[in-house]
Formats: sequence, structure tokens, C-alpha cells
Amino acid sequence: MADKKTSSGKGRKKTPVNAEPKAVKETVTAAEVSVEEALPEPRRSVAFIGSECYPFVKTGGLGDVMYALPRALTKQNCDVKVILPRYKCIPEKYQEKMVYRGSFMMDLCADTRAFYVGIMEMEMDGVVYDFIDNEDFFSWGNPYTDLVKDIPKFCFFGKAALAALNYLDWTPDIIHCHDWQAGLVPVYLHTLFSDTPVGRAKSMITIHNLRFQGIYNIPTIQYWSGLPGYVFDHTLLKQGYEDANMFKGGLAFANCITTVSGTYAQEIQTPFYGENLDAHLRFHSGKLHGIVNGIDIDIWNSETDKLLAANYNVKDVLKKKKENKRALQERLGLEQDDGKMVIGLISRLTNQKGLDLVNAIFPELIDGNTQVVILGTGDAQYEDAFRYYESVYKGTVCSYIAYDEGLAHQIYAGADALLVPSLFEPCGLTQLIAMRYGTVPIVRETGGLKDTVEPYNKYADSGNGFTFDRYDAGLLLDAVIRAKTVYFTERERWDEIVQRDMEKDVSWAKSARQYRELYLQLRP
Repeated sequence: MADKKTSSGKGRKKTPVNAEPKAVKETVTAAEVSVEEALPEPRRSVAFIGSECYPFVKTGGLGDVMYALPRALTKQNCDVKVILPRYKCIPEKYQEKMVYRGSFMMDLCADTRAFYVGIMEMEMDGVVYDFIDNEDFFSWGNPYTDLVKDIPKFCFFGKAALAALNYLDWTPDIIHCHDWQAGLVPVYLHTLFSDTPVGRAKSMITIHNLRFQGIYNIPTIQYWSGLPGYVFDHTLLKQGYEDANMFKGGLAFANCITTVSGTYAQEIQTPFYGENLDAHLRFHSGKLHGIVNGIDIDIWNSETDKLLAANYNVKDVLKKKKENKRALQERLGLEQDDGKMVIGLISRLTNQKGLDLVNAIFPELIDGNTQVVILGTGDAQYEDAFRYYESVYKGTVCSYIAYDEGLAHQIYAGADALLVPSLFEPCGLTQLIAMRYGTVPIVRETGGLKDTVEPYNKYADSGNGFTFDRYDAGLLLDAVIRAKTVYFTERERWDEIVQRDMEKDVSWAKSARQYRELYLQLRP
């Protein structure tokens, strides 16, 4: 079992953030990677700082990115270290693999109140993971609780992550921060840490979802961060008359801003999508870039997925999807009929996901030739509505109001089409997974959905899905009808779309190359 140090810090010597490194040092090396071509030069070192990462802790897409992108970057000749909080909810099998790397006391608050910082470390798949240990902030179960507790927690985490890099004597070329929970890292880097070794690093911050920003009153954030008063200016952290915005500050101080699709990068500079930061983002648009996420093609692989009734690839997808469809129909109590078109919906059941549009047209989806499968949990109004539709259309509709990972895989493989009619979608992963499994996406043209799904064009015989632009129930229904028309009356064309989807590169490789290019622009 790893050495678990107490986080009380009593009797320990305080270490300022610019202290000399301790005797315990590390040398991080990339994993040996089997590649056909030489790794790109020059080599770069990158520290990822974020609040969650699969498989340790995950609540959404951020956790997937924090896991998959560093692994992909190791194949782009990058040394990568991921810094995370050591939450109590991290499974014990990972806690047991952590090795104690050292600890120190760190001044945090405006009144120099100090807290213990422990560093626990493990390596996996060529990536080094450092976990910041502190009982005061990370002892409860969930990574996010409420803003009153989360503001102090992530003020501490951002500062402790930089102090830990100094302590370990590891100064990366780039510090890559993620979402508001790491929003203060670029601010700390250019203020309190500017004269320390880690202050030589360049900073990048990625917007995964702009809706969440870390906004609280200025006295509270100023106390817990210990930041100088001048950063609480309208052009930096200040928002409105009395509040500070941690994400806004990070966007202002970062050397580079990225978000998870090119379209979303443009959308967030408008009032509708900008969540009150559109003017701020327009001001910083010169350093704003959009890079579409990928998916882990080892996990999402129809050829090796053990959760499927029948494995398949692009060569035998047309035959094997029928087997998966029958297995899905049998499991969910639907009428077993190869001739039915199965439309899947895998989603959090919230307004953001366009479910008010689905609710508005649902009876018109059921035409005697179509079955609908819903998987997810969320707002009671949608859970109840979809349960009602299942009771009315028994054998045609299944509303599985829960989350079941195995069933998600089976829907991706067994459904003919996947519905993603989101109000906004920074990137979206479900449409990428659906394409990987030969399931045709029906999406609204927003964010990453627009960037990854090309509308079907029967005249050019091109495209890999069906789309609609304005957020309107009638336009959603029109897109579904267009998809059904091709499915039932031009089946050869439909099958070509399926095969194009499976051949599309949705891996992290392309995204990792784009991130590497940005790293090189920041530090040639």
C-alpha cells in the first residue's frame, strides 16, 4: 500500500513556492512507442492540469479528454504529466499503485494561511499521473459538490499543482489547463509564480463547456487565492459589479486558448453561446483555436468489442449489424424485425441535448416501420415523458432510464441511426462513436456536430449523416424523414453512408498532431 501521509501538516516545515527542489526528483520519459515512422522533432514536455481523468474519476467528456489526449501525445514525441486532485472516490486499485513523492506546506490565502500539499504518483501507458493530496479539500466522495466548497478547493488545487512542479524540479514547456477548475493556473503562473522555475512555461487553456465558469464574489476568491488586487479588474477576473470569474481570468492570462471544435470557437464569440463572455472571447480571439476531440478507438472498436452480439468491421458491417439489431431488440423487448429502422438516443436527458424537440415530434416518429431506443437519465420531465411513450408504444419504444455502459455499446452497434439534436454541443462524442460503429448520425448543425457530420447529398453521393440547422422541431422531423427515405427507398445509398462513417478517422491522432503544432507555436 502506498505511504499515505496525513494532511494535517502539523509540525511540518513550510516551503515557499520558489524553494529549491527537494532531494527526491524525477525524470519523466515517454513510453517506448512502436511506430513505423520516426517520432516528430523537437521533443516537447507538457503538464496537463484538470479536475478529472478516466479511469480515476470521470463525470463527463473532460475525463475522457484528460485520459486520451495525453496518451495520443506520447506518440507525438511529448513527455506528458497529468496533475489531478487525489479524491477519496478514486478506486482503491489505483490508490494502491500510487507512490509517495514528497510533501510540503504551501501559503495559500491572503492572510498567508498555509495548507499541506502531498504528491502521490503513478505511471500508466507512458503517462505520469501526479495526484495532489489534501484531506481538507479532497476528503469527500464526489469531485464536485457546490460552489461554496468548490471555489476554495480549486483555488488550492491550481496553486498546489504549480508548486508541485517546482518541488519535483520538472518545468514543462507547456502547461495545458482544462475548464474553470484550472482557470487560476495561468493567473498564478504570471503573478505569484512568475519568478519561479515553472514561470518559464507557456500556458494553454481549453474550454470544454463554457456554461460553467467558477464565478463567486471577489472577496472570497481574493482571500482563497491570495492573488494581488490588480488582477480583479474588468479586463481580467472581475465580472459584473461584485464577482470574480476564475475561468475569465484564465482566458485572459493564458498564452493560448483552445476549444473542442472550430464551430464552437466561433459560436462562443456570440451572445447566444458566449455565456456572458462573448465580448471577452472576441477580444482574445487572436489566440483562440478550435480542435475537434477524438475518441479512444481501442475502447470503441466494433471489431473487438466484447459487449456486442457480433463483432464486425467495414467489410461485413451490413450483415453483422443485423445480428446486433436482433440482439438489441430481444434484450429490450422490442418486436424482432430486421425490416424496422431502429433510431437510438444516448444522452443526458436535459434541455441542452435538444430533448424538447424530440418530445415535440415523438408521436410522428412512430410510423409502423420505426423503433426508438432511449438510454439516459436527467430531468424528470423527460424521464417521465419517455416512460410514457414506452407504455403507449410497447414493443416499438424502449426508454431505459438509467445508464448502462454495456447497453450503450449495444445501441451503437444495433441501431441504424443515432439522434443528436443538441441546442449546443461543444464537441460531442456520441456522434463520433456512432460513426465508428456504422450508425448514421442525425444531428443539429452546432459545435462539433457541424464539424464532424457532413450532410448527405444524394446528387454528389457524399456525406455521412443527416443534419438540420435552426433549433426547430419541424426541421428535426424533416431530417429524420430524409434519413428514413434513404433507408427505406435507397438502401444502397444508405449502406454507402454506413461504410463511409466506419472509414472516417475519429481517433485522437489528428487532434494530437494539431495540439502539438500549437505547442510548437508557443515554444518553438
